[in-house]
Amino acid sequence: MKTRKLGANGPIVSAIGLGCMGMSDLYGASDRTESVATIHAALDACVTLLDTGDFYGMGDNEMLIADALRGRPRDAALLSVKFGAQRDPDGNWIGFDGRPSAVKTSLAYSLKRLQADHLDIYRPARLDPNVPIEETIGAVADMVKAGYVRFIGLSEVGPEMIRRAVAVHPIADLQIEYSLISRGIEKSILPTCRALGVGITAYGVLSRGLISGHWRADKQTGAGDFRVTVPRFQGANLEKNLSLVDEIRRIADARGASVAQIAIAWVLSRGDDIVPLIGARRRDRLAESLGALSLTLDREELAALESIAASVAGARYSAAQMAHLDSERS
Repeated sequence: MKTRKLGANGPIVSAIGLGCMGMSDLYGASDRTESVATIHAALDACVTLLDTGDFYGMGDNEMLIADALRGRPRDAALLSVKFGAQRDPDGNWIGFDGRPSAVKTSLAYSLKRLQADHLDIYRPARLDPNVPIEETIGAVADMVKAGYVRFIGLSEVGPEMIRRAVAVHPIADLQIEYSLISRGIEKSILPTCRALGVGITAYGVLSRGLISGHWRADKQTGAGDFRVTVPRFQGANLEKNLSLVDEIRRIADARGASVAQIAIAWVLSRGDDIVPLIGARRRDRLAESLGALSLTLDREELAALESIAASVAGARYSAAQMAHLDSERS
């Protein structure tokens, strides 16, 4: 497994990380046994970075990871956890809480659910508009000093908030959506991170399956699959976007690769300070994604892919969700 360093002050991690959200939440029904087997396969392939959030399945995802790690050394995995998103018993999103007391309480529960004595990276899932980011990051810094957290990360914030956070404590990485069809960070966020020595963990590298090569216009989504609310998966937008995937497939076929491998290889090509997170829920999808590590795209292929993807239709989240993204204000 190739490795990459998360920022100037962060840990060395596998060049590809495993995003575990879909194993518990938001993508419809999943198979718990297969999810655990997929985490085992990732660890056996030396994938070290496991990403989760305490609100994925209201704690279920952390407990699933704990089950998968049982019997393995604590340092077999680097646990990256997001906190702060608030949900009600029906799973509805009801806001964000970045108060110092909430930070420490959330951490205590995550440690318990993960059956861990520390977390490797801890990050607010979104910016709490009612709490200065200095207070939120300061609380996590307290937990670093206490030994419960090794590194601090951020998620979906723009340049100003990145600078303010770094002024409080070194930041290992910014977790943010970045893919062939979601390149908004390149304007100001990515340059800011690079200037400040902050790495990038890129989620949504397959745009939630849209550019995986496996999505179909007639695909039936199960109950609880939030993709039905995403504009890129709706109506004429979906038809247009799947036509882009067909064009990407021609490049993939010429390389003897899959569409997913090409899309992941593109993200890998953007710099050694970027670590893509793949959301594989099955072992076969994991194996496919890891195949991207052996691909190197040439300039002509990169240019062709970027030209194809430039005409993507629809926003990456619904309007209500976009309103919570500080990163979209940059």
